[in-house]
Amino acid sequence: MSDIYTLTMGLSGPVRQAPLVMQVSEQFRALIEGGAWPVGAKIPGENQLAGELGVSRGTVREALRSLSLTGLLEPRVGDGTYVRATNEISGVLVRDELSATLTHVLDARAGIEGAAARLAALHHTGQGLAALEAALVARRSAHEAGDLDGYVAADASFHRGIVEASGNPLLLRLYDAVAEVLTASIHETATIPEDPRVRDAHHALVAAIRDGNPETAAQASYALIDSVKQSATGD
Repeated sequence: MSDIYTLTMGLSGPVRQAPLVMQVSEQFRALIEGGAWPVGAKIPGENQLAGELGVSRGTVREALRSLSLTGLLEPRVGDGTYVRATNEISGVLVRDELSATLTHVLDARAGIEGAAARLAALHHTGQGLAALEAALVARRSAHEAGDLDGYVAADASFHRGIVEASGNPLLLRLYDAVAEVLTASIHETATIPEDPRVRDAHHALVAAIRDGNPETAAQASYALIDSVKQSATGD
């Protein structure tokens, strides 16, 4: 019961001037995007939500349906409704199973991260480079502790840091929009002990960015993804 209460925190009665379904839908969307309703969580039932908001169950049902159509929510017959994604892009990828092939996801990562690495070599700041170094330290610490979840989280932070260091806000927004799918690929390919080729590729990428060589940085980024592919396939 306490978990359900936590998930519903932040709801408030809608303003009556605007369409109720739209207002309720936007509140639910905000809870998803803000993490109050995390991916994989089962949300409260229609009756509870309707009572808390002071609207009809039909209004809640339509609001939930609209978010299900965009892929943010997943209704399961006889079970309830679960959070599937935090944004429409990830929702479409998950809903249409476009992310099922690991190679496709890794190739998409290579394209985004290669472009980001090139820009990062040109525009990185001391703060951005420090964040990448900190992520490498966190990766190593988690690896040494045998903490796979911590290792995956640190690796995801490292790769997002590359995109953030690019200084391109649109590239970062694109990366964040598909972050759930990309992080899933990291989790799928992560191993402890780590393949030395993967470890060395991460350090080579940071070195290329630090040296300010955009071509080398882009090549190092692609080489990193190649090392992940090789490790995942046992080549």
